[in-house]
Amino acid sequence: MALFRYKAVTPAGETLEGQMEAASTDEVIAKLQDAGNIPLDARAADAGESGSLLAALTRKSSFSAAQIVQFTQQMATLLGAGQPLDRALQIVLELPEGEKAKRMLERIRDTVRGGAPLSDALEAEHGVFSRLYVNMVRAGEAGGSMDETLRRLADYLERTRALRGNVINAMIYPAFLVGMVLMSLMILLIYVVPQFVPMFNDMGIELPLITRVVFGVGAIFQNFWWLIIVGGVFGFLWLRKQYAQPDTRLSLDTRLLSVKIIGDVILKLETARLTRTLGTLLKNGVPLLGAMTIARNVMGNAALSEAVAAATEEVKRGNGLGYSLSHSKRFPKLALQMVSVGEESGELDTMLLKTADTFDVEVKNTLDRLLAALVPVVTIVMTVMVAMIMLAIILPIMSLAGSVQ
Repeated sequence: MALFRYKAVTPAGETLEGQMEAASTDEVIAKLQDAGNIPLDARAADAGESGSLLAALTRKSSFSAAQIVQFTQQMATLLGAGQPLDRALQIVLELPEGEKAKRMLERIRDTVRGGAPLSDALEAEHGVFSRLYVNMVRAGEAGGSMDETLRRLADYLERTRALRGNVINAMIYPAFLVGMVLMSLMILLIYVVPQFVPMFNDMGIELPLITRVVFGVGAIFQNFWWLIIVGGVFGFLWLRKQYAQPDTRLSLDTRLLSVKIIGDVILKLETARLTRTLGTLLKNGVPLLGAMTIARNVMGNAALSEAVAAATEEVKRGNGLGYSLSHSKRFPKLALQMVSVGEESGELDTMLLKTADTFDVEVKNTLDRLLAALVPVVTIVMTVMVAMIMLAIILPIMSLAGSVQ
C-alpha cells in the first residue's frame, strides 16, 4: 500500500483534498467515485508538483488542439458504430501523424486493454487532456453513453477552439499594424532625427519647444535603448509575478472588466465559456454543483470566477442558477434571463448551450466592430506622430529662412 494525494469535487460542489492509502491511483479514483465524488487529480504523495509539470511539458506537444478535436470526433463515430473501445483506439492509432501522437495513443490503448477505464488512461497523459475533458469522459463512462459524450465533447472543443481562433485572428492585424507604427517611430527617432542635431547646433538658432522635446526623446532612445529593453523585461516579469498573486489578480481583473470596450469583450467571452462548459457538463449527467465547481476552474478572469464561486454557495442553499449568478451583478442580463428561462422550462442544459451560442456571435460581432474602428484610429495616431516629428524638423528650418530674409 502506498500513500496518494487526491483532489475531487463532492456532490455538494465543494473541492475535497486529502491523502489516502491505496494500491494504485486507479483504486484511489474508484474509492472517490464510490463515495459519489468527481475525481480531479490523484498521484503518489511523494510525487512533487515539479514532476507533474515536467511530464506536462514533455507530453503536451503530443497532441495539438486540432488533433484532440479530431481524436474525439473519430472515437465518437467509431463507438457510435458499435466498435469496442480497444478496437476503436486501435483504428484511431493508425490515423495521427507524428511518432509522439502514436506513442501516446499506444499507451492509452494498452492501459485500456489492461482493464482501466478510458478516463484513467487519458488522465495518465498529464498535460495533454484537460481536467474538464477527463471528467466529462468519466461522466460518460458512468452513464453508459460514451459515444454521445464524446460527440458533445468534440462539439464543445471545436466551438471553444473556433471562438479562441476568432479572437486571435481579430488581433493579428491590429497587432501587426501597431508593431509597424512603433518600428517606424523608432527608426525616425533613433536614426533620422539625430542627423539634424549637429546641423541645428552649427546654425546657432534657438530651437522651438517641440523640436527640443523630439530631439530629447530621440537622444534617450539612441543612448539608452538597452536600458529601456532591460526595464521592459523586468517590468514584464514583475507584473507577471504580481498577477500570479490571487489578491492582485482579482483586483486587476476587476478593473479590467470596468474598461469600456475591452471589459465588454472579456465579459462576453467568459460568459460564453461558462455557459458552454456548464451546458456540456449537465448534458453528460454531471450534477449542477459539481459542474459549477469545474466550470469555475476553466474561467480566465478571477473576478468572474469568484462570482461563480459565490453563486455556487447560493445554489447550495436551494436558489436557482440564474438568481444566484445575478447576485454578483457582473454577468450580462440577457444571459441571466436565458438561464432563468431554461430553469423554468426544465431544459437548463439546452438553454445554457444556446446562451453560449448567442454570446459566441456577440463576441465575434464586437471584435469585428472593434477591428473596424481600431485600424483608422491607429492610422491617425501614426500620422499625427510622424507629423509632429516632421514639424519639429521643419520649424527651425523655416525660422532660419525667415531670419535670413
